[in-house]
Amino acid sequence: MNKSDLITKFRNIGITEGMMLEVHSSLSSFGYVEGGAETVIEALMECVGETGSIFMPALRLSPPMELTEKDREMGLTVKIKVLPENEPRTDMGIISDTFRQRADVITGKGIIRTSGWGVHAKEAAQGGLDYVIHNGGMALMLGVDIYKLTAMHYMEDILPKEISDIFAPSEDVLGIYSPDEWFIEAGEPPVKPWYTIQDMAYQKGLIKDGYIGKCKYMFFGILDVVSLYRKELEIDPFGLYGLKTNNMRRSLHE
Repeated sequence: MNKSDLITKFRNIGITEGMMLEVHSSLSSFGYVEGGAETVIEALMECVGETGSIFMPALRLSPPMELTEKDREMGLTVKIKVLPENEPRTDMGIISDTFRQRADVITGKGIIRTSGWGVHAKEAAQGGLDYVIHNGGMALMLGVDIYKLTAMHYMEDILPKEISDIFAPSEDVLGIYSPDEWFIEAGEPPVKPWYTIQDMAYQKGLIKDGYIGKCKYMFFGILDVVSLYRKELEIDPFGLYGLKTNNMRRSLHE
C-alpha cells in the first residue's frame, strides 16, 4: 500500500478534518507499506488536517520479557523493563515510536507518556489522553485490539483494591525488581475483562471495523467504549473480572 491508498481508506472509514484520534497500531499487520511507518503517520495527518490532532502511546516500556523459573516460582506473570527517556524502540510499535520522535510532536514526561500532534498536541504532555477522551475523540486501532487502548486505564480510578491487588507483586519481588526499573505483575484474573467490554461495544453497534489491505481496523468514539468499562466497574467489578464468589477471590490470593 502507498500513502494515497491509506488516505482513501482512512477517509472511507470516517476520519475527517478536525478530528482528534487516539491511534494504536501494528505496522506489520498491513503487510507492505511503501515508506513504512512515516507513510501511515503522514496519511493520518493529512486526513485530520491542520485543525485536527493525533495522539499515540509513548510508554517507556519494553516488550514483555521471558520469565525465568525463579520468576514463576515468585508468581510473576508479566516482566517488562522500563526504558531510558530517549530509547528509540519500545513496545508501542514502530508507528508510535516513529511518531514520538518527530520534531512536530509533543511528548509527556515520565514512564506512562502520551505523544501528541496538531491543534491539541500540548494536551498530551499536560494530561495524557484526558482531553481527547472527554472532547469527542475517536480511537483507531490498526491491527491491534482493545488491550492496546490506553484510554481504558483512565477509568480505573474506581477499580477496587481487592482486584488491583491481584496484580501487585510482593515486597520480596519489589526488592529484586525495582518499580523505577521494572513493570511487574504477579497474577491474572480468571477472565480478560476488556474483551467483555469489547464484545459489549460490538453488540451495541459502537465499533466500526473492517480491513485496510491486510490490516484489521476498529474505529469508535473513545468515551462511548471506555464508559462501558467504567459502568461495569461501578455496577459489578468482581463479576467483570470473573471474581463472583468470595472463594474465587480468596483462591487468587493464596
